[in-house]
Amino acid sequence: MREEQQVEAALKSYEDVDSWKTVIFLYNAALKEVGTKLEILNDEFQHVHKYNPIEHIKTRIKTPESIVKKLKRYGYETSIENMVRYVNDIAGVRLICSFTSDIYRLAEMIGNQSDLKVLSIKDYIKNPKESGYKSYHMLVSVPIFLSDSVVDTKVEIQIRTIAMDFWASLEHKIYYKFEGNAPEYISRDLRECAKMVSELDEKMLTLNEAIQECIMQQESGMIPAEHA
Repeated sequence: MREEQQVEAALKSYEDVDSWKTVIFLYNAALKEVGTKLEILNDEFQHVHKYNPIEHIKTRIKTPESIVKKLKRYGYETSIENMVRYVNDIAGVRLICSFTSDIYRLAEMIGNQSDLKVLSIKDYIKNPKESGYKSYHMLVSVPIFLSDSVVDTKVEIQIRTIAMDFWASLEHKIYYKFEGNAPEYISRDLRECAKMVSELDEKMLTLNEAIQECIMQQESGMIPAEHA
């Protein structure tokens, strides 16, 4: 309860409400820009390859309470300047894919956008967190064109498979109940589930590749359709 009161007091300490509203306006605009780019990339991929790499897109703006808690955890005072400088995931986009191969394909497509600047990449798929968490994180900046200026605004993009997202969502709910201090047997079982999720992703990717190979052979006449 004490932490909640501290957070509430920190939020009330914002002197410049207009600055706060302007910053949130910029992050919302950045989400719209990035969301539109991703939808166009998905439509283009469907047009060219007859396949959608993105199952669905989720966007969110971090709540003021979450921003303040993160600043306090990092040891920074609550201010607009510190928020913009040190909290990189205020604007977040999550891309959910079918297969792990889609993740790297999408990351490459995003990186090739001339008006997006990739600031950093964290590959938690090749290097999972100790908890078992897997996802591909890209921090990008997108220019927001206003009536009298251009403001580069940061957006964090997370790319993961359906299975990874399922695990991460449940892990978050479980740890939220324990306030980050789950018993060791819970953490151990979650790591075991993460291994199962990885095995499932690998199996589904292999199966999909086998299906695509079979289709290609059918189309080339190497395998009669009735025997496929």
